[in-house]
Amino acid sequence: MELTTDMLNQAIQTGKINVCTIGIGRIGLPTALSFALSGLPTIGVDINSNLVDSINSGKFPLKDEPGYDIIFEEVMKKKNFHVTTKIDEALSKSDVVLLSLPTPMDSNNVPDYSALKNVAQQLHDFLIPGTLVIVESTVEPGFIENELIPIIEGNDKKFLAGNDFGIGVCPETANPGQILNDFNKLPRLVGAINEKIADIITRIYKHVFTVDLIPMPNCKTANAVKLTTNVFRDINIAFVNELAVLFESLGIDTNKVLEAAKTKYNFQIHYPGPGVGGPCLPVNSYQFLNLAKKINPDLLKIIKLSREINEKMPEHVVNLMKSCFKEANKQIENSEILILGVSYKANVKDIQISPAEPIIQNLKDLKVKVKIFDPYFKDVEIFGIKTESNLVDALKNIDGLVLVTNHKEFDDLDSSMLYTQMRTPIVVDSRGVIDHDAAKKAGLIFKGLGQGE
Repeated sequence: MELTTDMLNQAIQTGKINVCTIGIGRIGLPTALSFALSGLPTIGVDINSNLVDSINSGKFPLKDEPGYDIIFEEVMKKKNFHVTTKIDEALSKSDVVLLSLPTPMDSNNVPDYSALKNVAQQLHDFLIPGTLVIVESTVEPGFIENELIPIIEGNDKKFLAGNDFGIGVCPETANPGQILNDFNKLPRLVGAINEKIADIITRIYKHVFTVDLIPMPNCKTANAVKLTTNVFRDINIAFVNELAVLFESLGIDTNKVLEAAKTKYNFQIHYPGPGVGGPCLPVNSYQFLNLAKKINPDLLKIIKLSREINEKMPEHVVNLMKSCFKEANKQIENSEILILGVSYKANVKDIQISPAEPIIQNLKDLKVKVKIFDPYFKDVEIFGIKTESNLVDALKNIDGLVLVTNHKEFDDLDSSMLYTQMRTPIVVDSRGVIDHDAAKKAGLIFKGLGQGE
């Protein structure tokens, strides 16, 4: 595709822009479906052959993303979307290439950009001149300019950014479990290596998404905004987690403090919990820390401390459970404890960096037999444990229960039922789902994170 406005407008109107989305996971698949729904023929590329075969056979994998199942059926019926493992063939047919690849951390909490770098090398090998590359993956500021573009250009300078291919960013901002809603409502940032390419990206995205598109001066500024919004949350959750631990010892209910505090116009509420998980907040904090380390290791100390606080919360949850066992005059060793919810957040099927994992490991270290019930993970192996198929059976013969994830299915947990069904009625609620007074009245030995006695 020649990077001219007239040709672009004509191609949009006639649906003759061919789109390739590389990475069809939690964000990439809905993104690809949105482009296909807008009338632009779209190819998805992924290295997971089982996922590719499943999608091409008509099976939609993201059951916890409302609305996209219907869109999936529509675009598949119109044959406007298909997926493949063959990136070379997909690139040969594409005018626009979207990169929606994971950027996880390694074992040392260093951002792992290997997926993006590997694809960048393939872009160097197979890209068609005139192609527009748009990076939706979340990366640290400067990564596009300093690392990704040089790989695509190659040592042989086969391509030159801005001349032979365009490149820019439009970082995704969607919340798992609410992606369709967020795609239709949340503004998007657009940055590129020059204004012409930024304008082209804006025109394409305006055709696909009916949201405000905010121009950024370059790629690194757009990426900085994306990280800032998420790390802001990580820091503030750390603050309320510290308050929760303090207020427990003072006999103060943290949630009541927060609900009253939010009546002040400039207070932004965040809630305490067993930790901060998922593919975004923890990773984004370490992306900023990784960047700061290259410039000045003394910068961003608040982010480092916030990570330490949030990563200690699973241990605090286990300490609450140990305190309950002490109150019950019962040994925690060789007991059976049920984990309610293993997803990193409510109402999604996703265990990436879930606080449930370190909680389970800490309990195992205490020689506890751990059981799991999560309505999104039934009869499967999670963290080395075969999950339970239903809550009633899961409650039998257990000595303790830890509510880790506040799925909507747990909203109506009845304290009296728990007291009746459990062998030893010890309950720790890390999400503020169970009413403290009702739990005590029912006879539960109960502790809620951030809830004083």
